[in-house]
Amino acid sequence: MRRVSFVALALCLLAAAPLPAQDDQEGCNDHPLFTRFPGTYLADCEKSQFDLRGFPVGQQKPDQETLDSVEVEGPVHFLAYQLKEGVTPPSGLQILRNFENAAKKAGGTIEGQWPGWCKAMYDVERMPRMGNGCTSFALTMKFVKGDKETWVFLQASESDGSYQMTLSEREAMKQEVAVNELADRLSKDGFVSLDVNFDTGLATIRPDSAKTLDDAAAALKTVAAMKIEVGGHTDNVGTPEANQKLSQERAQAVMAALVQRGITADRMTAKGYGQSTPVADNRTEEGRAKNRRVELVRK
Repeated sequence: MRRVSFVALALCLLAAAPLPAQDDQEGCNDHPLFTRFPGTYLADCEKSQFDLRGFPVGQQKPDQETLDSVEVEGPVHFLAYQLKEGVTPPSGLQILRNFENAAKKAGGTIEGQWPGWCKAMYDVERMPRMGNGCTSFALTMKFVKGDKETWVFLQASESDGSYQMTLSEREAMKQEVAVNELADRLSKDGFVSLDVNFDTGLATIRPDSAKTLDDAAAALKTVAAMKIEVGGHTDNVGTPEANQKLSQERAQAVMAALVQRGITADRMTAKGYGQSTPVADNRTEEGRAKNRRVELVRK
């Protein structure tokens, strides 16, 4: 996995008492994924060979107490950084954006971001040592290399330049459909249907669809010259007008997710078909489920 490098100012530990010395805490080392910001030192750290962490993802819904989370079991690495004296602290938003940009350049994906103070709540029991459960310029990132996933949850303070992160690794989930098979379907059949799940009646992509989108993006990268239409389709529940609007919004959401994963926007168009092109019988729940779909179509 390529090592992420930053050129921003170094930052100090969130909600931690300053240490009298400005050397790394004994026994603390950077994670191999990230270089440290210039001018920082490790004020605290903790490692575990195997543990469970719940990484917050998506956006918090009105009827939820906390964000959805992805459970990751495996080695855990907690790191907390402080600035050395004399370094002007950047804002929390600056820290967040630096990590976001660095992650994307390194091939990572952004699974959730909350650019402000207490924009959402996360399950503090599944993410200990990171705060009181209230997000603070927070960011969840995922990196995939071979059969390994590395998840990272970052929190930064609003104004004093501090930040800390929890990193965890696990074996990547097995692909149900190989990336090459997706690319072959696009080349031979001209289309492929994606198993993308949305919140009911909304265009919000659910976190469990991340792997599907990762695979779709990887497939599109293998057929780099191909132009694609992202087509949204619904069942016949509701009015045709509402379904047309919803299908367009869902197609646009999937296109945006693919752009986030490195597919250039000029290769794709988004189009909603509403309930006009069913592939199964809308009189049954099984048929309606098949009709609620997003397709990638070769142009």
